[in-house]
Amino acid sequence: MPIKERPRPTIAELAILRVLWRRGPSTVKEVQEELRRGERRGYTTVLKLLQIMFDKGIVDRRRDGKAHVYRAKLRESQAQKRLTAELIDGVFRGSAAKLVMQALSSKTPSPEDLEEVRRLLDELEES
Repeated sequence: MPIKERPRPTIAELAILRVLWRRGPSTVKEVQEELRRGERRGYTTVLKLLQIMFDKGIVDRRRDGKAHVYRAKLRESQAQKRLTAELIDGVFRGSAAKLVMQALSSKTPSPEDLEEVRRLLDELEES
């Protein structure tokens, strides 16, 4: 039987996942404090989002005393790959080239980014 794919994280859930990817397993308070530096989210909002993410299978949790410690169930690279594939299929009609051209034209890439794109293209040509 095929493995059931996890639901796609929302923008708010991605912000929480970024904290968990950076910090590793964290309590609601730790996630909320990290988010407070950028996006303002109250403790109860973060708690509710983490509960929803747990129900959706996006995060795991374990009890540590009175607190729950949450951890991401997928790696950042897995999420990026999945969301990119959905974007290519849904918005760019399966064309990775259109995605790359749009991405490069929507924001001026740094010289480092351009060099990385060139390196990746060279690797693809060689394989």
